[in-house]
Amino acid sequence: MKNSFDFKKILPDLIVIAGFILVSFIYFASPVTEGRVIAQSDSLAAIGQGQEQRDYMERHDGKRTRWNLSMFSGMPSYQMSPTYDSSKPQDAVKKAYSLFLPNYVGLAFIMLLGFYILMRALKASPLLSALGAVIWAFSSYFFILIAAGHIWKFVTLAYIPPTIAGMIYIYRKKYLLGGLVFMLFVAFQVSSNHPQMTYYFLFVMLFIAIAFFIEAIQKKELPGFVRSTAVLLAAGIIGVAANASNLYHTYEYSKETMRGKSELAHHGEENKTGNGLERDYITAWSYGIGETWTLLVPNTKGGTSAARIAENERAMSKARPEYQQLYQQIGQYWGEQPFTAGPVYVGAFVLALFVLGLFIVKGPLKWALLAGTLFSILLSWGKNFMGLTDFFIDWIPMYNKFRAVSSILVVAEFCIPLLAVLAVKELIQKPEILKNNVKQLYISLGVTGGMALLFAVAPKLFFSSFISGQETQALQSLPPEHIQAVIANLTDMRVAIFTADAWRSFFIVAIGGVLVWLFINKKLKAEWTVAAILLLCLVDMWGVNKRYLNDSDFVPESNQQQLFAPSPADQYILQDTTKYYRVLNMATSTFDDGITPYHHKVIGGYHAAKLRRYQDLIDIHLRSEMMALQQGIIQAQGEMDSLNADRFKVLNMLNAKWIIMPAQDGATIPLENPYAMGNAWFVDDIRFVENADEEIDALGAIDLRKEAVADKKYESILAGFRPTPADSASTIQLTDYDSDFVTYAVDAKKDELALFSEIYYPKGWQITIDGQPAEMLRANYTLRALHIPAGQHTVEFHFDPQSIKVTDSIAYAALIIMLLTVLFLVYNAVRRNDRP
Repeated sequence: MKNSFDFKKILPDLIVIAGFILVSFIYFASPVTEGRVIAQSDSLAAIGQGQEQRDYMERHDGKRTRWNLSMFSGMPSYQMSPTYDSSKPQDAVKKAYSLFLPNYVGLAFIMLLGFYILMRALKASPLLSALGAVIWAFSSYFFILIAAGHIWKFVTLAYIPPTIAGMIYIYRKKYLLGGLVFMLFVAFQVSSNHPQMTYYFLFVMLFIAIAFFIEAIQKKELPGFVRSTAVLLAAGIIGVAANASNLYHTYEYSKETMRGKSELAHHGEENKTGNGLERDYITAWSYGIGETWTLLVPNTKGGTSAARIAENERAMSKARPEYQQLYQQIGQYWGEQPFTAGPVYVGAFVLALFVLGLFIVKGPLKWALLAGTLFSILLSWGKNFMGLTDFFIDWIPMYNKFRAVSSILVVAEFCIPLLAVLAVKELIQKPEILKNNVKQLYISLGVTGGMALLFAVAPKLFFSSFISGQETQALQSLPPEHIQAVIANLTDMRVAIFTADAWRSFFIVAIGGVLVWLFINKKLKAEWTVAAILLLCLVDMWGVNKRYLNDSDFVPESNQQQLFAPSPADQYILQDTTKYYRVLNMATSTFDDGITPYHHKVIGGYHAAKLRRYQDLIDIHLRSEMMALQQGIIQAQGEMDSLNADRFKVLNMLNAKWIIMPAQDGATIPLENPYAMGNAWFVDDIRFVENADEEIDALGAIDLRKEAVADKKYESILAGFRPTPADSASTIQLTDYDSDFVTYAVDAKKDELALFSEIYYPKGWQITIDGQPAEMLRANYTLRALHIPAGQHTVEFHFDPQSIKVTDSIAYAALIIMLLTVLFLVYNAVRRNDRP
């Protein structure tokens, strides 16, 4: 009987995995052992926007709400840490996959492990696979994501290499293993809830599939390719189905968000993209064409917006003393993006190996990786290469659903290290490949190290300006006699930053070149060559990553909680015993505010997928009303009773009972708004208009206390009822509410039309009058309206999407298929080992 298990076969893999744990722990040793966390805007916003859900779960024994009242006057919570009953098994498996390591350590570990799995699928040795894992995982963008708090994006990216490993196994005819790996990691990455990253890598998978198709034609194995593709599609469907609840509700929600089609036809039409985001919003973060050299030299454009140039010693050595105070206010970054947390750097010698791979790696996969790299770079330029960008926005399905086109560079960050390590694999297996044609090595080193050297000795030959367009405009406010002197001095300072990094990249490429030269001349063994390259790349990329994510970015968890400590203004407002009202905070960036929702239900908030109708309301009414309100409050010296309520009536319609105003000393002042319309009211009439444009425009023209406006497509819901002037004796009073329901007591002396300061959402609401189903309509572009018959009634709105039960059932079925596949694989392995 065969030996059932050979431990020696997996020992190298276990050693590498242990090494991954060690490296990950060393990077985050200080914050992990001291219990410190990152306090960045996105991570803080996640805490603020999720506080209502956490409170709800405490009140309801762990049950989740699907509606969030704390932001944007109410919105679905589908995109706020979405969790369903069917996702809990996946969550348990994902924790096991990360070996239950501490938070930040676990993140780095799964990024390393995922690429290692891919390299092993490509038949690389454990050491070569470890090299690939390191040069992928330590690409700067991933650590910048952690620093910025974009954890969903990071985790999604960590699951992509093993997903592609499953694809490789399938096309290598290991159908059962490949199918399991593919479906499992498809499920993992979809559940991580960053569809933009998954979408981008569908293009990579398409390129790889084309490579296997070409290979099948060359080998006359087309039927096998078709079978493999069928298995791939089936496995992908199962992996997707395991997230049916999340995907379905995200899809339904997306149609109502900024990523869906606006009902407005005439507002901002020059910037529209059909049924997606606005063109300017999509391309706001476009990588500069010259900025692409950050792949080789990280400080090509200065690095990060967060750093002041006065913090850079090399730059300040060039500073003129009389301008040093000015430099405290100027950032180190001089690219054209609005701001950035750091550059995309793949490693100088990694890039050299990628170029070498174009010469020595054979087969269609090389061209797939080259295509992916070029595709990624060209699309990352966004508004700087608008012809291609417009084509994708207008013609490629779903491309217009995603913003920040610069983030597509993650594709290049995948393709470059993969081809680089394939080049090392080819070199190790065939040392003579360069011995007979060393010119290919020199070209690779010249294209990368040579460019770095040219940047170091003649930077102005390649870059005409070291001042961004925004800075040039801002510097015009200086006295005329100083403008050119500051620009000249600032240019010298930034040239010093750039050239220092260019020299750094040159020496890294040079050292790597020496290692390869020693190997091909048999002065260094293969294993030591790979280990030395791994160490070189790790030291290089580790040093760059520490610029953007280091121990100083972590704070004690107690400090993070202190950021949410209620201010005196918060404390004053929280004394209000009214059941339910909203707060307008104008002491901060109202619509990028993740802190205020921690304590209040707010008009603003922070979320990248707001309801489209609410965004329209912000653009067309709320911003202008806020300006008018702020000016009025200042002119009236805080006396709210003397203001003209018609100047901010849409805010009143949204029940903005409290206003937080900034004070000169940095404090905030709470002001009660006597004009807020409350939770619900009866109107005298409703005006039906032809379309959404007329509806939203009418909000500025009618008395919102007495009249409502609605699109005529909702007229049939009233079944012929037309309101008459509301009876002054009729009352409607909010009696109870929670995150997912609100109840009103009504005493209607006649049939009335009630308006509610609650945001309309077309699906998931169960509406009853005395327990009997009722149907709401949308009025005032964003609110709910309901016909209430004469008499005393209880009206309840309960957000309880019945579709969750159906989609959870589909997800459970997919999970059962995955489990059966695992059991069948184990059974086959045991049967093979038990054969005599």
